[in-house]
Amino acid sequence: MEFILRSGDIDNRIHQTSADAMLEGGRIHRMIQKSMGPDYHAEVPLTFDKDFGEYHLFIEGRADGILDKYMDEQKTSVELGQESFLEKSSRKPMIDEIKGTYRDLARMKEAVPVHLAQAKCYGAMYLLERHYTDVDIRLTYCNIDTEEKKYFDSSYTYDEIVGWFYDLIEKYRKWADFECEWAKKRTASIKATNFPFEYRDGQKDLAAAVYRTIVHKKKLFLQAPTGTGKTISTVFPTVKAMGEGKVSRIFYLTAKTITGSVAIEAFDTMRKTQGLKLKSAVITARDKICFIDEEKRNCNPEACPYAKGHFDRINDAIYDLLTSEDAFDRDKIIEYAQKYEVCPFEMSLDMSLFADAIICDYNYVFDPFVYLRRFFADGKEHDYCFLVDETHNLLDRGRDMYSAVLKKESFLSLKSTIKEFHPRIAGHLDKCNKALLELKRQCDGDYKIYTSIEPFINALNRLSTIMSEYLEDHDEGPCRDDILQFYFDVSRFLTIYDLVDDHYVVYGEFAEDGGFLLRLSCIDPSSNLSLCMDRGVSTILFSATLLPIQYYKALLGGTKEDFEIYAKTIFDPKKLGVFIGNDVSSRYSSRSYDMYHKVAEYIDSVIRARQGNYLVFFPSHQFLYEVYSIFEEEFYNPEDTELLAQTSFMTEKAREDFLERFSSGNDLDLSSIIHMDLEVVEDKNVLGFCVMGGIFSEGIDLKNDSLIGVIIVGTGIPLVCNEREIIKDFFEKKGLDGFDYAYRYPGMNKVLQAAGRVIRTVDDTGVAALLDDRFLQGSYRALFPREWSGYRTVSTTSVKNEISRFWTEMEEKK
Repeated sequence: MEFILRSGDIDNRIHQTSADAMLEGGRIHRMIQKSMGPDYHAEVPLTFDKDFGEYHLFIEGRADGILDKYMDEQKTSVELGQESFLEKSSRKPMIDEIKGTYRDLARMKEAVPVHLAQAKCYGAMYLLERHYTDVDIRLTYCNIDTEEKKYFDSSYTYDEIVGWFYDLIEKYRKWADFECEWAKKRTASIKATNFPFEYRDGQKDLAAAVYRTIVHKKKLFLQAPTGTGKTISTVFPTVKAMGEGKVSRIFYLTAKTITGSVAIEAFDTMRKTQGLKLKSAVITARDKICFIDEEKRNCNPEACPYAKGHFDRINDAIYDLLTSEDAFDRDKIIEYAQKYEVCPFEMSLDMSLFADAIICDYNYVFDPFVYLRRFFADGKEHDYCFLVDETHNLLDRGRDMYSAVLKKESFLSLKSTIKEFHPRIAGHLDKCNKALLELKRQCDGDYKIYTSIEPFINALNRLSTIMSEYLEDHDEGPCRDDILQFYFDVSRFLTIYDLVDDHYVVYGEFAEDGGFLLRLSCIDPSSNLSLCMDRGVSTILFSATLLPIQYYKALLGGTKEDFEIYAKTIFDPKKLGVFIGNDVSSRYSSRSYDMYHKVAEYIDSVIRARQGNYLVFFPSHQFLYEVYSIFEEEFYNPEDTELLAQTSFMTEKAREDFLERFSSGNDLDLSSIIHMDLEVVEDKNVLGFCVMGGIFSEGIDLKNDSLIGVIIVGTGIPLVCNEREIIKDFFEKKGLDGFDYAYRYPGMNKVLQAAGRVIRTVDDTGVAALLDDRFLQGSYRALFPREWSGYRTVSTTSVKNEISRFWTEMEEKK
């Protein structure tokens, strides 16, 4: 209904209802319903079923209240006798739609059109069932703070409201017709779709395991080494499950845009090679797809021509794209958004409603503030399947999504800014600051864990209510943007606070600038993530570095009944030479000029063993700079090596330029092109210095000779900080190894990701040098993938000979 009737502008100046307001709205509903007496029927389910031959259009809803006492009673003989001389007044049922709001009701002159339309739908459905001649429609608005009420009443005859309802259905019919016809085409094409490649060893079993997981409505945690074809091996069986009616929509979830492109390619391959009919939509972040320059960007009709009248044009844009293309990727969204002058981001969200598969960031399923409400707001289980790529990223992302922080000094700063214009809000900011000051006084060490922060939460709730009231009533005003942004921060904190349980730690600490921070830290996001996955029938979580798998299974919401698989690699493990340096370490206690020099010497030995391209991963930018300066001064030869270094802040263009230097095929014989005898100059070594866990350690695909080796300095363990120590203590209290959970496991994942850059195809051969003697400890070797079982131990003096011997062995096998 709202989809058909929407019109007008996108306008972010209009205050959006928060999750807290929705909860309060529920309270208001119950309060009014109870006050209406026993003749008032609350939460009345209403349905309408229309047979269109090929399909049934089923509409259902729940009216907040219906008052229809005496409607079915016969009139008495006295009443019948009075009809000839008394003013005629027939009994009419009343449909009541209740809306909680923070708005000033005195300023409301009429009901919100979409609210009235919702109530009219209920009225029409009611009359179609009962066949009364008239109906009264009431919109009841109630101020959440004051509980003041305002009513908007209207009356309709049966013909008026039912005719309006049928007209609304007819406007929707073209969309329903298309959806019905498309579903038949899609299902038929899926049944005819075969696996688009020749199965690799173990790949058919992997696809079958994914299908069985969906059938059994479970989760699957999949350790899938590079080369198993994990994307097509998960997408294909999920599509087949859709063809059998076990899945209605596929969500392919990624942590980075680049991994989403692999899913796009998988769907395109099945369309081109198998004739698959499947609509897919890509949701690109607003900031990356917006047509307006960042400094001028503002989502309202005065600042953006695409926001002005967006809802007047968007349905035409959607229908055009829907009936013209099957892949709603970024380029197509931009093309049609420009054609119809609508917001590309909002259009991508709308296109997802008509997509069989949606490719998007984790946020759109898991984040409590960003998730796609159009699919998940009802909190019910739907027959969706979630495919979670690069699952190892979901742990930290999950922690971030379900955590919140407020800074004491931010309250003082906003108070200073607005006190002249908004003294009431400023007063509540001051009360919050005083409550935080008391918490700050208790924090006499590195951090302080609190068992209760209720006085602050009470003050913050009052501040939130006052701010929301102001934003509801003022589209513009002095410092409104400052208040709005702060309101978002407050709302986030209060929403997360409602989730706090024994999976959380609430603590205070001091920022680097001396400011006081209060954190709601989600240490174990398993329950929150599990609730999100419960909105679908099955979730497949996969990564090339999901080790140890029980660690991820426990913290990402898995249960004992869920499945796990360590997929077989198709690569010959002997084609990756793994070498561990036993006389070098990145421990803080070992860091010195001599150690940095030894690392530089190792690097030189590795790249001198065979010409090619290498990446070196360091534990920090500082470590990188120390080794870089020594290497450049003592070992670097510009005649045969090109030296690159990752900087702290790299633009997208700088990142692309960095990776471009690793492209293969530069050592071409140009004589055949320019018809001259020329000496063929061999490529230089390209040596890139990077930071472990950074932008170059995962999500890049350097195949063949683009990269023949990585050198990993250190075990990747995170820096010791308050957050990591709290994580360590949290799990130790549960009887687990806190150091593993806070440091060793996250560190080894970075190592595995960095090492995974080398072998990308069955034809690749390369080396991975691990420079830290801790890798020889049993606790680290236990985390090695199976493919590393043939590692070799080396020293500064032996590394060059050992790696040269490896390359010789590889040459002899060709």
